Amino acid sequence: MLRNFDESYRLIEESSKKAEILDVAMRLVESSLRDEGCIAYDAFTSISRDDVIMICETWKDEKSLKKHEESEHFRRLVPKLQELGTLTLEKFDF
Repeated sequence: MLRNFDESYRLIEESSKKAEILDVAMRLVESSLRDEGCIAYDAFTSISRDDVIMICETWKDEKSLKKHEESEHFRRLVPKLQELGTLTLEKFDF
């Protein structure tokens, strides 16, 4: 049985930092899409809350997700997002 690993990050930000957050999120998405085992990786702004950005990702397997979390771009860009806003992780296992 094929099992994907899905994660979603919810980022709550101050409006004064939104442009910078979107730039960092875009760089994270662009880099992560090239990671082996990445099925989907994208960032979305909320239509109901101006202060929320969602980063959603799907990985082929747990090994691919772990390798992604150890990548240079992840270790550099995720802490930057954490500096700019409040980042909450939700993991889904289907």
